[in-house]
Amino acid sequence: MPVPKSEFDSLPPCDFYTPAELLEDDQMYSVYEIARLLQGLEPDADIDRETEDILLDWAIPWVMTNADDLVVAEPRSDDEPGYYGLKE
Repeated sequence: MPVPKSEFDSLPPCDFYTPAELLEDDQMYSVYEIARLLQGLEPDADIDRETEDILLDWAIPWVMTNADDLVVAEPRSDDEPGYYGLKE
């Protein structure tokens, strides 16, 4: 159910990192690592599966929205995810 804005102390803008702000030029990242970075965590932070699933709900649309600024690498093996990096 909607909540009145007046119930909140602060309403900052809904800004997300740009790919250049989030990713290193010479690195490739899995969507799982991007999900962590979007939350200010280290790419290899140990988080529980439930939290990771929630973070992926944010990361996947971010990747899709920023696709023009990204390159993608196919998984190197069947048990590895794909990787994303900055387009040069």
